[in-house]
Amino acid sequence: MAFPTQLSLISKPSPLFSNLPRTRFNPSTTARPTASRFKCLASQTGFFTRLGRLIKEKAKSDVEKIFSGFSKTRDNLAVIDELLLYWNLADTDRVLDELEEALLVSDFGPRITIKIVESLREDILSGKLKSGSEIKDALKKCVLDLLTKKGSKTELRLGFRKPAVIMIVGVNGGGKTTSLGKLAYRLKNEGAKILMAAGDTFRAAASDQLEIWAERTGCEIVVAEKENAKASSVLSQAVKRGKEQGFDIVLCDTSGRLHTNFSLMEELIACKKAVGKVIPGAPNEILLVLDGNTGLNMLPQAREFNEVVGITGFVLTKLDGSARGGCVVSVVDELGIPVKFLGVGEGLEDLQPFDAEAFVNAIFPLRDACCCKRLSHKSTCWPASGIYIVQMCQKASSSIVIMQNFPLYIIFLSCVLTCTDDNWCKGPWILS
Repeated sequence: MAFPTQLSLISKPSPLFSNLPRTRFNPSTTARPTASRFKCLASQTGFFTRLGRLIKEKAKSDVEKIFSGFSKTRDNLAVIDELLLYWNLADTDRVLDELEEALLVSDFGPRITIKIVESLREDILSGKLKSGSEIKDALKKCVLDLLTKKGSKTELRLGFRKPAVIMIVGVNGGGKTTSLGKLAYRLKNEGAKILMAAGDTFRAAASDQLEIWAERTGCEIVVAEKENAKASSVLSQAVKRGKEQGFDIVLCDTSGRLHTNFSLMEELIACKKAVGKVIPGAPNEILLVLDGNTGLNMLPQAREFNEVVGITGFVLTKLDGSARGGCVVSVVDELGIPVKFLGVGEGLEDLQPFDAEAFVNAIFPLRDACCCKRLSHKSTCWPASGIYIVQMCQKASSSIVIMQNFPLYIIFLSCVLTCTDDNWCKGPWILS
């Protein structure tokens, strides 16, 4: 049987389109873009290029801050790579026990830790996970699922009425006033008109501290007109001014209080009601500031504050000096309330919006030692080294942090050191 050639197939028209009317292409009737249009497009291209560069630099800065802020937690969890490097099915119980210990040390909490470990054990025994790299990927996915299912609404709910009211609450020394100042700086840079309310009428120089933050951020502030003023009256006055003068957001500071002090917690209810009388439905957000150094001790605080005023989100501070980053997962899983912001430093821009995927990538080590494969002594390691370099370059193209922390010459050197002079593998373990 003779098959039709490619030329014959092209020359014969398809019966499906043979009856359609044919049109001639007339170049003279085709509209051509003018020179002014090209000039406009060129100027727009330059603008969007600059805009894209600024967005890229800002994203790079945010990723770096989150990554560096969890360095101590990441050091605690670095043992996971060592455990999974030599993992085999017969050694599953010992590896999972040590993995459980590493998670507990980082304050993931017993409930979360048991849930993660038992899920991994079930998948390993059923044959779904067959290598160390698959186990680590499953671990990261499990943590990410816990954060996204119960705490997915991480953006601020500002509503459609002006002004939106955000109350900052928490215990003494957690960093409420500092977090409020950094939040004001971030929102003002996004184009919002911000008004601060100095509702902390108990602590000495609390209003002075907030006035300094208002000066640094370029925001206006409302303070108590007389000594021993009630916090509810100060907040009510600030919200009225924000409504009359067209402010976009009113940030309300409050006094620090222990969650066990009944009278002070009742005062917090009065502050919430006073704000709600001026603007129905306010406050839009009630953010609880928690000190990251307290670890799992923050859970009783979060429960009590949530029962009294109804917390809408968490701000976790001082995480750059803490190795207890796992408490982020615990507090979200325990209460089902999302984390809105993370404090990872002392600078104005060190209050970062919470991103679950960026958090998971920050607490688990980037150098994935689980990609190692056991090869024969007779296998040359140069092709494997080349594959490893290509893989790292591919990762670097999508992740800025990897290339900065692991330069290409270090990656290449780590591959070369696994070889002897005759280009044969020195040991059974090489990077690939």
